[in-house]
Amino acid sequence: MKLSIKEKLGYSLGDTASHFVWDMVNFWLIFYYTDVLGISPAWSTTIAILGTVMDAVMDPVVGIWADRTNTRWGKFRPFLLFGCVPFALFAFLAFFGPALQGNALIAYILPMFIGLRIIYAIVNIPYSSLGAVMTDDSIERAGLNSYRFVAANIGQLIVSGLALYIVYYLGSHATGMDYSIMSDDGMRKLFVEQNMANASLVKSSYIIGFRYLVGIFGCIGVLLFLITFFTTKERVAPPKRQDMHLGRDLKYLFKNRPWVVLTLVGIVSFIMFAIQNISATYYFKYFLGAESKSQIFNILGTVALIIAIPLTKPLVKRFGAKQLYIVCSLLSGLFFCLLFFAGQNFVLINVFNCLGKISYAPAISLLWTMLADAADYGEWKFQRRTTGLCLSAAVFAQKIGWSIGAALFGAIMSAVGYNVETLTMSQIQGTPAIMNSIHWLFGIVPGVLYASCALFLIFYNLDQKTMAQMKSELDAHRETE
Repeated sequence: MKLSIKEKLGYSLGDTASHFVWDMVNFWLIFYYTDVLGISPAWSTTIAILGTVMDAVMDPVVGIWADRTNTRWGKFRPFLLFGCVPFALFAFLAFFGPALQGNALIAYILPMFIGLRIIYAIVNIPYSSLGAVMTDDSIERAGLNSYRFVAANIGQLIVSGLALYIVYYLGSHATGMDYSIMSDDGMRKLFVEQNMANASLVKSSYIIGFRYLVGIFGCIGVLLFLITFFTTKERVAPPKRQDMHLGRDLKYLFKNRPWVVLTLVGIVSFIMFAIQNISATYYFKYFLGAESKSQIFNILGTVALIIAIPLTKPLVKRFGAKQLYIVCSLLSGLFFCLLFFAGQNFVLINVFNCLGKISYAPAISLLWTMLADAADYGEWKFQRRTTGLCLSAAVFAQKIGWSIGAALFGAIMSAVGYNVETLTMSQIQGTPAIMNSIHWLFGIVPGVLYASCALFLIFYNLDQKTMAQMKSELDAHRETE
């Protein structure tokens, strides 16, 4: 079942919209809460974890809800239509940064962030499930997900690579501050240390800049979700005789071996993603003394991903999904471990990061292609198709993985004494325990986690021969129905 370029592009824009918010959370949320709003690392990671856990709990709920939804637009597309505006609104409120302090600030942020994560699940789970029912061809799905993750990484490129520059520009102009001071790490540090008024001005510039930035991202995101809604179509339906018994759905889900393996891979991957993404900003700010250079790092890494992701479909055709994923995990793990040994060499840091991202790029879209295949496997093996539950339960596990990664980062940083409210930047840089922790969390730990995914994939049982048999038999069964 072939898809047009128009439909692939339309579908892919939904992930650009998702990443405008997802990457603001992944890359900047904890930094924004600790270093801008002045919330402790422990509270910041607690807020992030509570929101993520709530999001994760909602994932299977939304998946079950979507599987049982029947409208003239299909099962999954209506969630994009009706959820996109609340999604943008809660993103804006979570990054609003009101003039509050202490417990009052936490009391505002916590429900806003939890609300954002709930609405994120309501929109993103149906979006991810939509790709699995647009076509039943695994190779075509790999192509669709290549489009999706190129578009997703364009969103990530904008957020991770340009967000701070946009914040500097919007915030400095809104407060009347000199942009050259705001955008230069050394000048901004000296300016802040001169007096409290300067520190307050910089803080206000950051807050207003983030506020405007997320507002702009939210409006663009609404438009992109609507394009996805109007340009896509759902084609793969559950077997007509399938009942809606939730207990049976869950029973057979945990008997679905490909799903179990991919869920474990997702947990480990997202522990790694959380640790690597969060630690990068701290690494550049304190270890290299150049906060803004983290954006160059992010830009180059994301460009490497965008260049390499289109190779996924031809590589899957040549080697198969399982073998390709194993090689990607091992190679990327090696290159990310080498980040540790690059030390303060900015060129080597970017070389190893780009090589790691190129190596891992096919695995990003492969994971979602293989999860869609796992939904097919459930229909083939157990005569039950639960696309929403299959995708949402896997995403649930991934978000638990992200929570574990964020919790580990926060716990380690708190244990070694990191606190921006009690320590100056010079004191942080002069504390070996803090600096060593940031160094290991940036390189070795994510690298080992990347490589370990290959161990789980050994037990994945959908090889090329099995996939061909499964597709042939499913096609015959659907034609009979």
